[in-house]
Amino acid sequence: MKNKSGIIVITVIAVLIGLIISIQISTTDSSDIGGLIPVAKAQGLELELKKLRAEKEAIMQEYLELEARLKEIELKNLSDDALLQEATRDLEKYKMSSGVVDVKGPGIIVTVDDPPPTEDNPGDGYSIIMLRYDLLLSLVNKLKEAGAEAISINGQRIISVTEISLAGDNVNINTVPTAPPYTIKAIGNPDTLSSTLSIRYGIVDTMRKNFGLVVDIVKQEEIEIPRYSGAIKFRYAKPIYNTAEEE
Repeated sequence: MKNKSGIIVITVIAVLIGLIISIQISTTDSSDIGGLIPVAKAQGLELELKKLRAEKEAIMQEYLELEARLKEIELKNLSDDALLQEATRDLEKYKMSSGVVDVKGPGIIVTVDDPPPTEDNPGDGYSIIMLRYDLLLSLVNKLKEAGAEAISINGQRIISVTEISLAGDNVNINTVPTAPPYTIKAIGNPDTLSSTLSIRYGIVDTMRKNFGLVVDIVKQEEIEIPRYSGAIKFRYAKPIYNTAEEE
């Protein structure tokens, strides 16, 4: 009975890892800059978006059910089985690296906002940081270079499939519309993260001097970052299994 339960746990873990790895795709940032598009095309894109959202919700629900099932089995069988303990630890690593669990730890909070209007420069109604959302991408990349282990922007977890793109009057992050001010949370060594962003002629210096953006960096002993709530379904890519060649 114990061996049978162990096989069930390993199977569940394998399926979970498969779902987690399915999220690991190279980061892409959309070149869509918004604007007017034909009505027919817009309607088609809207239908496709609804379909993708439904698929995402279905896959995420499957993941949550498997995760709950695994926890239930763990409570009954894990304590006396070293193999299952090791498999569970590996699973936790996959989950953390893929962004599918809430995490907390030390780090920094960066706030980015448009420059305040003045008498000399009342502004033209456009958001600088939204038009130059590529600066957010650069900031995220610098945080990753500095060893950030988890990042979010306005509550949206940044993972390998996260897209940051301008769509109409909003900047979409993980397909969720966002607007300034932008609050970027990063978990990692606070001193390293802060010094990397604040280096002379670095990304924050550029945002302040070249674009007049208001950027504030605060170190924190503990930051909470939510899990990524989306899911990815492969349409074209398939795994390659290595098999021994027949002689």
